[in-house]
Amino acid sequence: MLRVGQTAPHFEAMTTSGERLSLLSLRGKIVVLYFFRRAFTRNCTVETKGFRDNYEELVALGSEVVGISCDEHATQCRFAETHGIGFPMIADTDRSISTAYRTFFSLLPMISHRVTYVVDRQGTVAGVFNHEFQVVKHLDEVTTFVRELAKKDG
Repeated sequence: MLRVGQTAPHFEAMTTSGERLSLLSLRGKIVVLYFFRRAFTRNCTVETKGFRDNYEELVALGSEVVGISCDEHATQCRFAETHGIGFPMIADTDRSISTAYRTFFSLLPMISHRVTYVVDRQGTVAGVFNHEFQVVKHLDEVTTFVRELAKKDG
């Protein structure tokens, strides 16, 4: 995984809404990049719905949420539509973003950690959150961290 203080790797990808998104286009915002294992699985669905339910608050704090998994684009689109996701979702089918962000387990290179990176307004990793099974705790810690970061950046 990346560490706090590292520059967040640049990426550009197609979102489930059909638009191209790049990390650079989000400069000036706090970016919540959450990597999840697989669409439609229990914990990943709970996590995604949690970000959905807190999305307005996160946007009000000057942030953008981006969900990323290695699912196929069509699967990611169905997942976003099924759960009414209003933020960008990316299907990292070639695994380039996940590889750049070092989300894979070292002994299981095809399985991604449940990790969220909070990238500050300048493009630096400000926070790293990794909870494989404590999805609600994960979301609470990320949201609390973004609130504090937004206050500090004020």
